[in-house]
Amino acid sequence: MTFSKIRNTGNSNSTGTGTSSQFQTRMKSTALPLDEETELDSLDNANVTTANTNEISTSTSTATSNNTTTTDMLSNKTKSGTPSPWAVFDAWGAGEGLFPPLSPSDESKLAPSSVQIPLSSDKRESANDETEILAAYDKLLQNKSSNHFGYPYNLKYDHGELHGFMKYTINNLGDPFVSSNYGVHSRPFECAVIDFFAQLWKIEQGDYWGYVTTCGTEGNLHGILLARECHPDGILYTSRETHYSVFKAARYYRMDAKAVPTLPTGEIDYNVLSEELDKNRDRPAILNVNIGTTVKGAVDNLDRILRILQMLEIPRERFHIHCDGALFAMMMPFIDYAPEISFRKPIDSIAVSGHKMLGCPMPCGIALARKEHVKKVEQRIDYLNSVDTTIMGSRNGQAALYLWYSLRKKGLEGIKQDVLHCMETARYLQSKITQAGLTCRLNDLSSTVVLERPLDESLVQRWQLACEEDIAHVVVMPNVTKQKIDKFVQELVLCKQTHGRIQPIRHDSPLNMLGCSSWGGEVNAPPVRDYKSE
Repeated sequence: MTFSKIRNTGNSNSTGTGTSSQFQTRMKSTALPLDEETELDSLDNANVTTANTNEISTSTSTATSNNTTTTDMLSNKTKSGTPSPWAVFDAWGAGEGLFPPLSPSDESKLAPSSVQIPLSSDKRESANDETEILAAYDKLLQNKSSNHFGYPYNLKYDHGELHGFMKYTINNLGDPFVSSNYGVHSRPFECAVIDFFAQLWKIEQGDYWGYVTTCGTEGNLHGILLARECHPDGILYTSRETHYSVFKAARYYRMDAKAVPTLPTGEIDYNVLSEELDKNRDRPAILNVNIGTTVKGAVDNLDRILRILQMLEIPRERFHIHCDGALFAMMMPFIDYAPEISFRKPIDSIAVSGHKMLGCPMPCGIALARKEHVKKVEQRIDYLNSVDTTIMGSRNGQAALYLWYSLRKKGLEGIKQDVLHCMETARYLQSKITQAGLTCRLNDLSSTVVLERPLDESLVQRWQLACEEDIAHVVVMPNVTKQKIDKFVQELVLCKQTHGRIQPIRHDSPLNMLGCSSWGGEVNAPPVRDYKSE
């Protein structure tokens, strides 16, 4: 079993239409197992350093106004356009056209008064039939899923073969590698999933520990917990555009945390990070590295951060690195010339979501860490006849089974083709929005297309766009097709004609940051209004 990666030879911020010629697929020999040194070396040869493209000049390395200072978190609480041929799972048509909205009759069946649980026999007799309510709910989910653009969930899958297992209470309580007395579990499948990701992120057998989590947030909570246990007096450094779960972990664990400003593209400001690390040399450094930020899909340059640590002569035993890879840590191993994110570098843990790139009917994720760190939180629980090493006690064994099924059915080839689809289709969307005369950006190594926020709130709700102040984004997943993109862009154009374009809410707003030259390429920025004296 070997990896195939996608070669990106185009500028992700250009305005030209993305075509399949910009992504050359390199197929590798399948003669060697994944963990063979020869295979690892061949992957390394493809991972040409991207430091030159990520190291932004001093003139653009500091954002404007209130994004120039580090926030102390303790004092401030505040084929292009076509479905992937390997995304073959489609239980109800997520990759097809758009499903119609509910009729007034169906909407009434889902009203709060209709779905409330009756407490008397009289109310039960007059209540709507549960079958009719569920039928209306199914139609609602079909509509919402077919119009889903703003959040990173792969909705194109079919786990019909597993539906029979829903009659079992599958609970992987305790440690995945230490069986408990409860026998209705899916530990063998969970361990197989963990082993897959250990090979994906290149850590030797016997050196790693992991488990299937409820979501990416739990993976971050676990990774930051390990960091705090290794360095109780450490300071957590992360960018302001980090997922909120990392700041939540800092509050839960009462850690000193620094919210470091970001570059306009969403990456951490490396110069400010270096200054903060230098100022606090007397305390260990705990760093959260984003492998794709929530809003802009920006990937922090791990190699550059490691060079900063080396330049400051901070020894390995004085720093701890957690990688939040919710979506993109699943994609980057399949992209040629992408920076390597692996345990062959001095990182300590990675968290990734399982329901995002792979697709799963319930939120889930994977946490992977160096085994030596987990010993610091391990406790024997006689009641379980296992050990307590996870955030949760009872754990959803169904999720492990579903992840195993997806990985077995797709394989490396299927995942690679899904990634290819997402990257190419994101470029198609960026090109269509730019041609429509709207502001739009796409980070390198990302399938998150950032655009100016539409002024029609009904459009935002209909397409379920994720918004931040004056920008919105679309996360292109395997279920996003060219047909849906064309319809979406048509509605954007109509919105512009009817409501106009949003103006930046302030000089350093997210929308104004999209116009920064550090993104590269051209951008259709909103016109600057001339305030001349009368």
